[in-house]
Amino acid sequence: MTQQAQLKLEDRFSAFKASVSGEQWSDGRFLLKKVEELEPADVALAFRLMQRVKNLNPSDANRQKLTDLKTRALQKRPELATSSSTESKIRMNLIRHSSSLKTHIAEVIAHPKMAQFKRPFAIFVLLPFFIFSFYQVILASSRYESHAKLIVKEPNGMATLDPAMAIMSGFGVSSGNVDTELVKVFIYSMDMLSYIDQELSIAEHFSSTDYDFFSRLSADASSEDKLRYFQDRVLVEIDEKSQIVSVFVQAFTPEFSYLISKKIVARAEWFINEIGHTLAKEQLKFVQQEHALVEKRLQTVKTKLLSFQRRHDLLDPQAEGMALQQIAYQIEAQIAAKRTELRTLRSSMSENAPQVLNVAAQLQSMTQQLENERGRLTDQSASEDMLPEDEKNLSVSEIMARFSDYQINLELALQAYTSSQVSLEKSRIEAYRQLKYLVTVESPTVPQDAKYPEVLYNTSLFLALTLLIFGIGRIVIATVSELR
Repeated sequence: MTQQAQLKLEDRFSAFKASVSGEQWSDGRFLLKKVEELEPADVALAFRLMQRVKNLNPSDANRQKLTDLKTRALQKRPELATSSSTESKIRMNLIRHSSSLKTHIAEVIAHPKMAQFKRPFAIFVLLPFFIFSFYQVILASSRYESHAKLIVKEPNGMATLDPAMAIMSGFGVSSGNVDTELVKVFIYSMDMLSYIDQELSIAEHFSSTDYDFFSRLSADASSEDKLRYFQDRVLVEIDEKSQIVSVFVQAFTPEFSYLISKKIVARAEWFINEIGHTLAKEQLKFVQQEHALVEKRLQTVKTKLLSFQRRHDLLDPQAEGMALQQIAYQIEAQIAAKRTELRTLRSSMSENAPQVLNVAAQLQSMTQQLENERGRLTDQSASEDMLPEDEKNLSVSEIMARFSDYQINLELALQAYTSSQVSLEKSRIEAYRQLKYLVTVESPTVPQDAKYPEVLYNTSLFLALTLLIFGIGRIVIATVSELR
């Protein structure tokens, strides 16, 4: 009876399926409407159709709807509760096979060899460690390191200078720290990379596919990426006490690491020499220009003084003026003596006496000569037509005053020239002091053995970090579980 009821239900279900199109049979909304229409008249068919709806759209609402229809269908049709023998056999077979599959999977998982792989320690610590170790030992490309040692030296100018010039020039003040840091910055610069790439094509070497993916440079790397990669492969260290610059260069072959190191040393030496010469040239150029102006001014003042002397026929206006004054003083003394003699003669002789007339004539002649000499001190120059406008009608005293002005200007120009000459010598010494030389303490070496990768160090560090992270993770998980 139960089997017949189920067969009839399946017949009605098949008949309904045949009455609709394939598109409608796959439309969950359409079938859900049919379920609602069939529910009052045939709840069993509505339940069977609802199973189809649930398969098409297994939402929570459809599941709840299916459960409600099943309950109502069993209430109205209890005979549907027992399945047919065929269906029961199928269900039992499925259950039996499912159980056996679960048992087999459980046995495999429960095997002692598989148990250790279920542990988090094996998954998060051992497995990454083995993978990293395999890469370090088998896959990682060997890198060879060449090294060189340099030092920046400056000339010892103290031995060639007297103490005053040495103090004035600043000798004894060391600038080694700045120079070594300058070398370090230049080695790490883009200019150094461009030069070495132009000379050796290092980008082609480091991006070769002959080496492992993680060690080589990307073929389409940008300029910034190339610079970072170059800085990772070059190490510059400075000894604080001796100021020796140590350069370490890595490459995939010993010969190429040696070539890179050699080019770096040569270019750094050129850089230091170029800086020293450029600074010295610029400093000397400025001081020499200033000295040339001072020297030109001195020549101009000397030329003016000589021209003034030549125009006025003077060797030394001061000496000539003193000589004229001395002559005038002597004539005045002679005139005074003659006047005394004339008074004496007049006291004993008549005015017409020959001796009186002779002395009177001499006195008159001396007086005229005195006036002439005084006129030479105050009168203008005789050759005024040859003089410029500002020097015409000048007396001897005015000429002497003008000559004194020229002499003062000449002395000032000489003092400026002397100071400029000292400054020029000081600048030359300073320029000599600024010349630096990059001395090679140890020439670039050709490595025999690969230094990188350091397998033992890298794997030990990786294992330590992995254990640390794993331990922190376990502590966090345990804390969260405890709080819950």
